[in-house]
Amino acid sequence: MSETALIVTLSAVAFALALVAAALALSLKRKKRAPSISGAETENGGTMSEEESPKRGHAPLWERALLSATLMGKSRATRIAYVGVMAALCIVVNMFEIKFATTQFSFTVFASVLAGILIGPVFGFAAVFLGDGVGYLVNSAGYPYYWWVALSCALMAAIAGLVMKLPLKFRGSGYVKLALICLLTLVLCSAGVNSLGMYYIGLEIYMPKNVLEAAASRFGGELNFWTYSFIRFFVLGQIWNSLINYALLFVALPVLGAAKPLKVNIK
Repeated sequence: MSETALIVTLSAVAFALALVAAALALSLKRKKRAPSISGAETENGGTMSEEESPKRGHAPLWERALLSATLMGKSRATRIAYVGVMAALCIVVNMFEIKFATTQFSFTVFASVLAGILIGPVFGFAAVFLGDGVGYLVNSAGYPYYWWVALSCALMAAIAGLVMKLPLKFRGSGYVKLALICLLTLVLCSAGVNSLGMYYIGLEIYMPKNVLEAAASRFGGELNFWTYSFIRFFVLGQIWNSLINYALLFVALPVLGAAKPLKVNIK
């Protein structure tokens, strides 16, 4: 890794840690000022337990629709801290990807879906898009900026955040949601937005001429979108990168479910 890349990586991590520290400080300060609910007095002079005290009103509809369970009820500072951490993760992930022609071996799919699950569709979209852009500035490897790749990854976060809000309550519903996320992101983002952008915008920019000529010779005539998609996924191996990332998500889901502060319900 170059010295510049190392400096930017450490800066991103330091920024994320600073956001977390600021959020914790504000949270502690808020707790000191706020009166104790569990110590509220009753009519007979006693005190109410936390369970007996009146419940706070429901969150606004827009919060329930757009925020993840992890961020619901959190302060503004805490939400910023979560977004900062996920953006920093996306920056680091984008810096360490290995590029070969159109194939990218990285953990961007994993990080993008994870962001959507943890911080919701809106904040997840923003964190992933920001992380992809900064990651490119640090480690472009001489390639032009593929904005459609950033859009594809950000949409993965949005899809993951929305699917996790489906009202499925049966045993194992978390895994069903994750399987649906994997299917939708593969079809709509990887095979859809990403491949369309690569084919119609970036094909002649990055695709080696010998590959284009060989494909045209093998399949006859001009390389169409469906032939290109087949080559990208099954000849150049993009499908394996996607499957590895999805397998890691299924491994990570029980770990996320065990972390109670994250409130990832896998049932």
